[in-house]
Amino acid sequence: MKRALGSVLLAIAACHKPPPAKTEPAANRVTLSEEEWKRKLTPEQYRICRDRGTERSGSGQYLHHVAEGTYHCVACGLPLFSSKTKYESCGWPSFSDALAGAVGAKPDGGAPEAVCARCDSHLGHIFDDGPPPTGKRY
Repeated sequence: MKRALGSVLLAIAACHKPPPAKTEPAANRVTLSEEEWKRKLTPEQYRICRDRGTERSGSGQYLHHVAEGTYHCVACGLPLFSSKTKYESCGWPSFSDALAGAVGAKPDGGAPEAVCARCDSHLGHIFDDGPPPTGKRY
């Protein structure tokens, strides 16, 4: 089942060193102008994905979603997370691991910013307080 991830995964945490960035090969990257992104996304999706905004805690449609499947980037459709790694956490959908090569990390002054490896859309942040075996919270 395909699920578009439009929720942000943001919370307050201590500073971490970001994990190495993973990116899609250049041929697979999605690069649009800001005007093209504005036409493609809803205003709320644009605010979160492109302007690095935050969805209000507890408000996202996928927070309590429990169906099995894969969560995809709302901007470009790249598969990002498996429902098998989703867990209850902090008011935003949380995952203990990303699909291989799907999520990159950028320094963001505290916890690394999680970004889509294909289109660089903001997905939230990555923390080191998640459950075993990874200890990560996306």
